[in-house]
Amino acid sequence: MFHFSLPFHQVIVKALALVVEGRDDEVIDLTQSLEEIKKRSFTLKEGVKFRIRIDFMVQREIVHGLKYVQKTLKMSIPVDKMTHMVGSYAPKTEVQSYLTPPEDAPSGMMKRGTYSINSLFTDDDKSEHLKWEWSLEIKKDWA
Repeated sequence: MFHFSLPFHQVIVKALALVVEGRDDEVIDLTQSLEEIKKRSFTLKEGVKFRIRIDFMVQREIVHGLKYVQKTLKMSIPVDKMTHMVGSYAPKTEVQSYLTPPEDAPSGMMKRGTYSINSLFTDDDKSEHLKWEWSLEIKKDWA
């Protein structure tokens, strides 16, 4: 008797958005290849308040303890690591979203520049639903 299981994703991470009040959300489509995602960079004006929104779908069964983990590096040096408890979610046919609490973008001449960000969407079972890289450019102004 043969027993095999097809790989399936219980959580499909659809998009990551940078949310700044008074501006259109900047969105990365996370259904693209990891190489395409890695090429994406957001620009953020120093000192502004921003949030990150993650859009995802849960299939088949309840997912317990979803977490969003983000490691930020500047010139390959770790500068920040944060873990957001997203929660437990039941399967739905619609996209569900998680919005991080507001944060202040770094400010000051020394804080400007490009930050490389490693993101991970995981759960209590240590399943890595998606691991991806993207970057954030902190500038004196939006332009």
